[in-house]
Amino acid sequence: MSYTAAKSRPTYTFDADLEMKDTGLVAADAAWGVAASAKVLDVGTGRFCGHCVIDISALEIASGDERYDLLIQGSNSPTFASDIVILAALPVGDGSTIGTAYAGSGVDVDDTAGRYVLPFTNERNNIYYRYLRGFTVVTGSIATGINFTAFVAKD
Repeated sequence: MSYTAAKSRPTYTFDADLEMKDTGLVAADAAWGVAASAKVLDVGTGRFCGHCVIDISALEIASGDERYDLLIQGSNSPTFASDIVILAALPVGDGSTIGTAYAGSGVDVDDTAGRYVLPFTNERNNIYYRYLRGFTVVTGSIATGINFTAFVAKD
């Protein structure tokens, strides 16, 4: 990650080995994939800190009840057969629907296409999770869904 002087916004370098999801519409709960295969990233046995850079190109919220929870999950099983935890979550979609899901949060702004950055670490409750994947949970009356790409940039 680096910062540009003019805008003071971070820039992220894309590394194909750290790509978590290539383009493609998501309209139902699913693990992220690259080239039509589930993507699992092995970050090793120690602490890993990074940012998941998510570029949303389409976000359907026409019904007013759509929510997409973009998750970074960890596991110590390379197949994610067991021992799965959520390391970070980014809810996007209809603002009032997000506000209702997170009762009392006051969220009321609808999300749009654009870049979202989700910081995370592979540590939870003093346990390091070696394997990472992305997962989308889809809620609401979905006609088309969400289209995005995602990659990890190491801190």
